[in-house]
Amino acid sequence: GILSIEQLISRVGVIGVTLMALLSGFGAVNCPYTYMSYFLRNVTDADILALERRLLQTMDMIVSKKKRIAVAHRTMFQRGEVHNRPTGFWRMIKSVTTSVPGSENLSLIQQEVDALEELSRQLFLETADLHATKERIEYSKTFQGKYFNFLGYFFSIYCVWKIFMATINIVFDRVGKTDPVTRGIEITVNYLGIQFDVKFWSQHISFILVGIIIVTSIRGLLITLTKFFYAISSSKSSNVIVLLLAQIMGMYFVSSVLLIRMSMPLEYRTIITEVLGEL
Repeated sequence: GILSIEQLISRVGVIGVTLMALLSGFGAVNCPYTYMSYFLRNVTDADILALERRLLQTMDMIVSKKKRIAVAHRTMFQRGEVHNRPTGFWRMIKSVTTSVPGSENLSLIQQEVDALEELSRQLFLETADLHATKERIEYSKTFQGKYFNFLGYFFSIYCVWKIFMATINIVFDRVGKTDPVTRGIEITVNYLGIQFDVKFWSQHISFILVGIIIVTSIRGLLITLTKFFYAISSSKSSNVIVLLLAQIMGMYFVSSVLLIRMSMPLEYRTIITEVLGEL
């Protein structure tokens, strides 16, 4: 029936799996880009000093031009031009047709100040980006940085392999019968020719892997949603956003249960299938 648990979970799962795909795709691109030294551009202290020098020169020019504007306003005030000058259209006509000897073109100087302030903002952002890149380079030289760099290469290859296998499974309508842990242990044991209880250890390792997947994926979802909540929330929309995030969290959890079946041994996968229905 239309109100059966299988029908409801299948509809919730469509949205949840799509959400998981978006977050996983973002993480698959962002994580290697953040931690792999291959994507780090070479930044030296000389580059940072040169950019900071340009920023300081720009700030000095802004201060100088603002000082000129302030001096011109004071001179005009002393001459009585501030109180007696016309306003509106006649002021614009008079400023074009008349000029006081030695006076400053305030509108032109103000435009230059606005352009220099925009340039200073861009230089500041670029300087902050160079400092962040420099810190990433220093971090990549540490043991933890090298570890994350290795994981970046490993999971990049793993991601490409998963895309390739998922494409084959979709084209040929295949469904995996063995979870990745059991399959990997079987290949390793057969290759090395050692005595190993595959069934016993595959269960424990599979459950540990599933637990890690659940914790890290939900943690990543909460961090991402928290950033999104801070970006768009207000005193009026906070309750609606919290309700929306609760709905997304529920769909995400149901979708996690649906997708985690493929990481579990067959007998435990069957139990979840019996509960959720033949999805």
